[in-house]
Amino acid sequence: MFFVHKYITKSGFFQLFLTQKSFFKTQKPLKKLLQEIFYIMNISIIGCGRWGSFLAWYCTKIGHTVTNYGRADSPSFVKLKTTGQNEWIKLDQKIKLSCDLKSTIESADIVLVSIGCQNFRSFLKQIAPLNFQNKPFVLCMKGIELNSGKRLSQVAIEEGIDKNNVAVWVGPGHIQEFINGKPSAMVIDSYCKDLKTKLCAIFKSPLIRIYEGVDIIGTEIGAAAKNIMGIAAGGLDGSGLTSMKGALIARGAREVSRLIKALGGNELSAYGLCHLGDYEATLFSEHSHNRKFGEMLVKGERFEYLAEGIMTAQAMSDLAKKVGVEMPITNAVCNAIDGLKPEHMIEEMFKRKTGSEFD
Repeated sequence: MFFVHKYITKSGFFQLFLTQKSFFKTQKPLKKLLQEIFYIMNISIIGCGRWGSFLAWYCTKIGHTVTNYGRADSPSFVKLKTTGQNEWIKLDQKIKLSCDLKSTIESADIVLVSIGCQNFRSFLKQIAPLNFQNKPFVLCMKGIELNSGKRLSQVAIEEGIDKNNVAVWVGPGHIQEFINGKPSAMVIDSYCKDLKTKLCAIFKSPLIRIYEGVDIIGTEIGAAAKNIMGIAAGGLDGSGLTSMKGALIARGAREVSRLIKALGGNELSAYGLCHLGDYEATLFSEHSHNRKFGEMLVKGERFEYLAEGIMTAQAMSDLAKKVGVEMPITNAVCNAIDGLKPEHMIEEMFKRKTGSEFD
């Protein structure tokens, strides 16, 4: 099976043999030796919704020991606990489902977080008394905090996680595609070079090729902004204007690149996996919650699932105004959410003063 962890090779077995010969001299536990050689880790995943349950499935498939945490009264957790599956995935029996946050955090070598962005700070305050020092926290959701305009890594650092233990994991991919063996590429970024290199080695597989990000500001902003563009794309679909998606792609990436640059990041990040590379999965896919929300919004219909781009649009619009960056598409999405009709939204955008394409 191609998921066997880290593609155990002859050289890997040879290294294991040499290590085991010295086992009785070092008295190092076998589990620790395996971790060092094959990057087999105790992974705790916070959140058991669509993406959290996928991460639990994926990390188990590539050989890790996995605990998936959810609140005891969470419908997602209750469904997994009682049936062992949800509408997207069937969990391996080796996955431990837990509603004990303390043991979930303290038993982890690495903590993956996949919860609603606007709940992230309150989660961090909840775990403040726990022993999480020296544990890497990998943020697997995309967004901007609405009240502060902070990126999620900034929120983590403000709430006590060491800067060098914070990473983000973003990029294109849908659970429905992954579980059917369809591969994709993603990106892990961090303030710490050693951490992101290690994390890429731990989580890569033939199913997900992982690149090291080089600009955490751009990676986070780009990943958050793609959800806004997904809503815009859905609005075009729902209005019968799908042919305008080409313009949306070009102008959307450009306005995001301007914001990244204004915040001190590399504007080219907008054209990488965190943003432009995620457009197919977000602007076109039937599985995209943000695209579907936008489509149903303009049709006057209700969407039952979480679309992170709703809160992110307002947060990013406010942030852009603070740093003096014009983001007409983002602002248009905010107006649409507030009730502006699609035809009026497009009319207002087209009335804007003509400028150079790459200003």
